[in-house]
Amino acid sequence: MTAIKVLLVDDDPLVRAGLRFMLGGADDIEIVGEAGDGSEVEALVDRHHPDVVLMDIRMPTVDGLAATETLRRREGAPEVVVLTTFHADEQVLRALRAGAAGFVLKDTAPAEIVDAVRRVAAGTPVLSPTVTRQLITQVAGGDPQQDRRERARARLDSLAEREREVAVAVGRGHSNAEIAGELYMSVATVKTHVSRILAKLGLNNRVQIALLTHDAELLPEAAEAAEAPENGSGTGRGSGSDAGA
Repeated sequence: MTAIKVLLVDDDPLVRAGLRFMLGGADDIEIVGEAGDGSEVEALVDRHHPDVVLMDIRMPTVDGLAATETLRRREGAPEVVVLTTFHADEQVLRALRAGAAGFVLKDTAPAEIVDAVRRVAAGTPVLSPTVTRQLITQVAGGDPQQDRRERARARLDSLAEREREVAVAVGRGHSNAEIAGELYMSVATVKTHVSRILAKLGLNNRVQIALLTHDAELLPEAAEAAEAPENGSGTGRGSGSDAGA
């Protein structure tokens, strides 16, 4: 079996050493390179062709957000998982919208970080459950709500009815198999619909589909957030679930 090639990007050598230790024990994962700043990422990607980049947010010269945006614009770019120490860092949204496959907290259990790398390499976006609710709250509290909703709905109007149903199911965090059972279609057909949705909307992955359906207030939690009275609080409560499968 071909090993998953991983590039580590973090300005803290101790963090990189910890990640190297966590991932190094997995037979199916190979650390192909390390960088201490986002300015080094493109050259290392060209040299090592990683499948997954574990990307820190805060670095001295080029931060992980700018590096992610640049990297994901490239054809055949590797998947990016943002690493953060913040449970509700609003900058994570920028990374997800730029095409990152998700994010994990740096204090996540080692086995879960290893699993996150495997899942992302297999095409499954990963969101740490402990921060998903905060993420939803931040989406709801961004630019003027009505304008954001109308823009999102206008984009989704370009989808066929069945594609729209699949998009909403993706937004609810359902796997391809779950969507197939719910909508009475084959898994292969679901995959085809997801590919068409990504192409039509100019998106990179399922996380971005989920964010768009949330912006359009087509998900239960989005509707609840829109209807809830403002209380001045910028944080959510509880934990969410993975954004896709």
